[in-house]
Amino acid sequence: MDNKLLEILVCPLCKGPLHYKKAALELICKPCRLAFPVRDDIPVMLEDEARRLPGEEEV
Repeated sequence: MDNKLLEILVCPLCKGPLHYKKAALELICKPCRLAFPVRDDIPVMLEDEARRLPGEEEV
């Protein structure tokens, strides 16, 4: 994933910063507790495609 792209991407819901989880290929929004998938180095920034993070999962 391109570092310059990571610097400008924000959560589409709260506009907060995202954290890249390389092992899971996901962009994590801590306040919204959402994980947006990264497919073929392209972030999928759609709420419908995001995975809700359960309360017990560490972010």
